[in-house]
Amino acid sequence: MSIKMSVAALTEFLDKTFPQVADDFVIEQVTEDSITIRLKVADRHLRPGGTVSGPAMFALADVSIYLAILSRIGPQELAVTTNASIDFMRKPAANTDLIAQGSLLKLGRLLAVGDVLIYPQGQTQPVARASMTYALPRD
Repeated sequence: MSIKMSVAALTEFLDKTFPQVADDFVIEQVTEDSITIRLKVADRHLRPGGTVSGPAMFALADVSIYLAILSRIGPQELAVTTNASIDFMRKPAANTDLIAQGSLLKLGRLLAVGDVLIYPQGQTQPVARASMTYALPRD
């Protein structure tokens, strides 16, 4: 299946549909196999101890797979998360953006499954890994 939404189209969709969080994320790249999303880490994403909070990393993973799915099926507001699992492996620094590398493992008629690795910008060791399943809207 080819790409149906470009970086520009996904950015516009996110701005229009989810304005409450759209400014937190930058869609850096979309291919048929993957997506790269940046979390612009700000004070609101931090937790005590000088690190990025788990909920902020979860949001990055969730948005990454959601947008990867939309890049392939087109704008569907009602594609929803049905299962999620995240492993926090290392403590990310508070002053560094996080980069999510997401890929779709399965894109079916009713379900999509994807994996995400989250890295601090400029580093090669991931700080988190997530697996996400989405229910897709019926035609």
